[in-house]
Amino acid sequence: MIPIVLVVFLFASAYGCGVPTIQPAVSRVVNGVDAIPHSWPWQISLQYLRDSEWRHTCGGSLIATNWVLTAAHCINKDLTYRVEVGKQNLKEVEAGSKAIAADKLFVHEKWNPIFVAFGNDVALVKLAEHVTLSDSIRLACIPEPGAIMPNNQPCYITGWGRLYTNGPIADNLQQALMPVVDHATCSKPDWWGVALRTTMVCAGGDGTVGGCNGDSGGPLNCQNSLGIWEVHGIASFVSGLGCNYIRKPTVFTRVSAFNGWIDQTISAN
Repeated sequence: MIPIVLVVFLFASAYGCGVPTIQPAVSRVVNGVDAIPHSWPWQISLQYLRDSEWRHTCGGSLIATNWVLTAAHCINKDLTYRVEVGKQNLKEVEAGSKAIAADKLFVHEKWNPIFVAFGNDVALVKLAEHVTLSDSIRLACIPEPGAIMPNNQPCYITGWGRLYTNGPIADNLQQALMPVVDHATCSKPDWWGVALRTTMVCAGGDGTVGGCNGDSGGPLNCQNSLGIWEVHGIASFVSGLGCNYIRKPTVFTRVSAFNGWIDQTISAN
């Protein structure tokens, strides 16, 4: 197992994971805005086939040239999936983008679709072929095992989810500043209370910005002290009261709680 994981790590390092060629706009603007094209080059669109048409359902992060990290609740093994890499606008044919079939789907064995708050909302998609890295297609970095972001750490959610509760899906990739809310705050009774597990991370909760349907599975991007972007969260769930309800931050699966599962799944397959 160790040699294979090491190869994956070295491959990612050689291509500068978490370092986009085109830098994102990281102002402290809180409202969601169109991302600079290809400034989050590990962001993918997970799509399923229905009535001979491919439909966006979730986001995800390219963590190796043939592996995508996403949410367990995005996966239905009765459906046929593909992944689009290098995308900005989902409705346009874009140079440098590519659609790749999903070969195998791996959902965390402790995921319970009836009780999302039990956690373990993490999945991996093995692609049918390796992607060629470019300015518009790069690998995501994942954090060290157990890494915890401090309260109010400025991180960014990205995705093509609904622009507001019950609103339309975005055509262009969106980004929004969503500061981390630490576990002590987010687990307070008037926040998420006992529904929040230590294997989760909250971000947002100001009543203005939040993840929404279609953002699921996508990354919470946080920049480390070396200026490298790491995917610290996988968008998991929001409040039934609305996508941007006050004191109900978007809840993400904390990636650093699942390094072992990710490594083991990739090395075994």
